[in-house]
Amino acid sequence: MQPQAKPRPPAGADANEKLIGSWLSSCKDWSPDLCRLLRSAPSVRIPKDREELFRLATNGREDRCEIAYDVPGRGRVVEAEVVRARNGLVVNYIDPYMRRRDPDSMVIGDDEPTDQPRFSDRFGKPFAGVRQEILDWLAGQDLLVLPFSAGGAEIDHEALFVGPANAGFFAGALADLQGGIAIDEIPADFRPRAIIYLAPPFRHTHCDGKQVVVHNRRGLMHEVFSLNLYPGPSAKKGVYGILLNRGRAEGWVTAHASTVRVVTPYDNIVTIMHEGASGGGKTEMLEYPHRQADGRILFGENLVTGDKRRLALHQGCTLEPVTDDMALCHPDIRAEGTRKLTVADAETAWFLRVDQIKAYGINPELEAICVAPKKPLVFLNLYGAPQATCLPWEHTQDAPGKPCPNPRVVLPRDAVPNIVEEPVEVDVRSFGIRTPPCTREAPTYGIVGFLHVLPAPLAWIWRLTAPRGHANPSITGDGAALASEGVGSFWPFATGRRVDYANLILEQMILSPSVRYVLMANQHVGAWRVGFNGQWLAREYLARRGGARFRPDQLTPARSPLLGYALTTMQIEGYRIPNWFLRVETQPEVGEEAYDAGAQLLQDFFARELAHYAKDPSLAAFGRRIIACCLDGGGVEDYEAIAKEAA
Repeated sequence: MQPQAKPRPPAGADANEKLIGSWLSSCKDWSPDLCRLLRSAPSVRIPKDREELFRLATNGREDRCEIAYDVPGRGRVVEAEVVRARNGLVVNYIDPYMRRRDPDSMVIGDDEPTDQPRFSDRFGKPFAGVRQEILDWLAGQDLLVLPFSAGGAEIDHEALFVGPANAGFFAGALADLQGGIAIDEIPADFRPRAIIYLAPPFRHTHCDGKQVVVHNRRGLMHEVFSLNLYPGPSAKKGVYGILLNRGRAEGWVTAHASTVRVVTPYDNIVTIMHEGASGGGKTEMLEYPHRQADGRILFGENLVTGDKRRLALHQGCTLEPVTDDMALCHPDIRAEGTRKLTVADAETAWFLRVDQIKAYGINPELEAICVAPKKPLVFLNLYGAPQATCLPWEHTQDAPGKPCPNPRVVLPRDAVPNIVEEPVEVDVRSFGIRTPPCTREAPTYGIVGFLHVLPAPLAWIWRLTAPRGHANPSITGDGAALASEGVGSFWPFATGRRVDYANLILEQMILSPSVRYVLMANQHVGAWRVGFNGQWLAREYLARRGGARFRPDQLTPARSPLLGYALTTMQIEGYRIPNWFLRVETQPEVGEEAYDAGAQLLQDFFARELAHYAKDPSLAAFGRRIIACCLDGGGVEDYEAIAKEAA
């Protein structure tokens, strides 16, 4: 039964009603279902600006409120609590499961080509009927509607959020992440190409309590149905899926990458784009090294002997951040004739994880921004008290003595020091992997050194397999096994076929022959705990030497062909990094036998993941040859030969 339309004040009564009236006169051309929803809902609120949106997040006047919904068969279910702190909104989910993104949250609701699981296959019913149930439920709610622009000004992808009015914090996070449009700035010809519908009760009634985000492609309209209240899979990665779908259709990619211009003490500039699965060090590539009380950098602690290595880096490089997680690689921003990749930020705010900040003083710059921001921020999974200051090192407890590994802050770009607004050309593309400890007694794939140099074909292989790696803090699961985040490391958010994105990334790399490729480990290097210090030192080293161009005598083939080249030496400001951080087999706690066992784990993993592409006839012939080289155990010289053919 369709909800009955409610009488409304005449259009023009205020800006809100005037805008809704104008939409109702035209939205039948782009979304008849949205028209019916706007006519039927008891009330529809379009926030005037960011300040009003944040005020609505706690019901206008309250300092603390619960976000709850009536769920058939369960009664009132509290999903989250929102506290108005002095420095912003603090959101905490009641269920610890909701505090991290479920990597299996995406399903497809339409019948267009895809390699992703479909809603009907996972839940045993067509999505069309559930879609109507969701729209009917929303039609009975007081609604919050937010126009926004997905992907930034470069592509002008107009979109809309529609959700229950009590989800103001969700809309606030989305408005910051993707450029919410104030009511007096909405174009007269506003025509969204994407709509995010929020319906939290449906995770309980239809999805066994799991985080589920349904992508439903309907011609030029891309619908995203977020059936849970955590914004990670929808307001963040759901929008990413929208951009990936458009890019696939038009022949471009939004890379899963942070980008930073690194300015050395000698005023040289090297631009690094760092890719990888969640937890692979993208946000950390934008951070300065964490120093000890004496100013030195602890870059290694041996788990067997307790030995420690420190570096006194008196003057580090200056960082000028460009992107944090979504790098738009659109052809319109690429200069004619360039041989490098050009990127711009696809976000207007960053969804930063602050789990590394465990106490005051670890990251002074970010701590200062969070504690005393120029405008209120949205915090998730952090302790919050009304009218007190939310501190980024006070993480919510998942259980007594067990802090949540995924505390977050939504940080607008205009709050980031030295931010770069214009598109930049990339000198070095790095790829990060979280690695476990590796020893003779317990061999693992933790055989990756601080820095490896990869031929472009091998770098493409790494982007197809995209290892998620060890102890990922951003997603649910135990993180023990070596798993793939899929093509481009953005596969969990993409709606189409793997092979289409594999071909796009390959074409992108062929068209950017002047870009150099490297691989970086974080967390552990063999028997040494390194955290992100190895990555930070590798960044300092690359910037000081002007990028990743090396003489033949400065590189040696790594013992595992999948790791390309290892460095023969690495020296930073007169300090020589011990060789065992560059070639893990030289560590006495590891040795060649354990190294080779770890290398075999990597080889088996790559063979398993590449099988998805090897048998697909749509894969480009050049890509097929690269994969054959890997599956046949080819050496780094074989990848170099393939690269020369593409030059």
